[in-house]
Amino acid sequence: MTGVSRRRGIGFAIVRRLLEDGASVFAQSWTQHDATQPWGADPVGIDGVLAELGGVGDRLAHAEYDLERPQAPAELVAEATRRFDGVDTLVVNHARSSLGRLDELDADELDRCWAVNVRATLLLVKAFAEQFTGSEGRVVLFTSGQHLGPMADEIPYAVSKGALHQLTLTLSEALADRGVTVNTVNPGPTDTGWSGPELADLVGRSMPKGRWNTPDEAAGVVAMLLGADAAPITGRVIDAEAGFRRWPLMADVPNRAEGTPTRADGSAGSS
Repeated sequence: MTGVSRRRGIGFAIVRRLLEDGASVFAQSWTQHDATQPWGADPVGIDGVLAELGGVGDRLAHAEYDLERPQAPAELVAEATRRFDGVDTLVVNHARSSLGRLDELDADELDRCWAVNVRATLLLVKAFAEQFTGSEGRVVLFTSGQHLGPMADEIPYAVSKGALHQLTLTLSEALADRGVTVNTVNPGPTDTGWSGPELADLVGRSMPKGRWNTPDEAAGVVAMLLGADAAPITGRVIDAEAGFRRWPLMADVPNRAEGTPTRADGSAGSS
């Protein structure tokens, strides 16, 4: 399970749900990324985050890995495999958040988003497949809403998340004969504490239920995909947006010059 560094994040909610469902979880975090972002690192630190999950023990293990390093994905899966004598589920929730309009693009940021969001994901899936010896496994990836509406203020991020969207079907075919399903979740507007008050209000009014999705709701979608009843589902991108009315929002949303990014999912705070 990657991207577990903040109590308000989707990754934290997924780990909590998986532990409640009886799973053993190896959680990856990289708090240095959060520390550079507007939302900041969790004030209780990673030790506090893990403590709220019950603490490291028989069913919860943790390690910090910088997934921008090419070797890190294989090292992470190898450590998880040693700790739990094999891994049958991979949930890739981490992300590098990146603002950048067309006139601001530079090669370094494009490469870093590719490395963290796409290359690391592919290498994690590869390492997972190499150690998998079971008859039924699960891989769940995360995308954003870039296929449903423009994200012109976040081109490096949108491009990298779009790649994961397009890779879903291909990866599902690559692992189908191994009994492993591959699906991707777009969690829709999820309140992980990253948005400013004006955007929070606008998005809330664009949701039929009048509020953002919660990390626990995203965790529920993941739990569904990991369950036995979802065994026939593979190669799908699940848009769990709860009826988000994106186009009225796009007409009203503040521009980035006013300090508010236009993304409407929770993955910004997931790594």
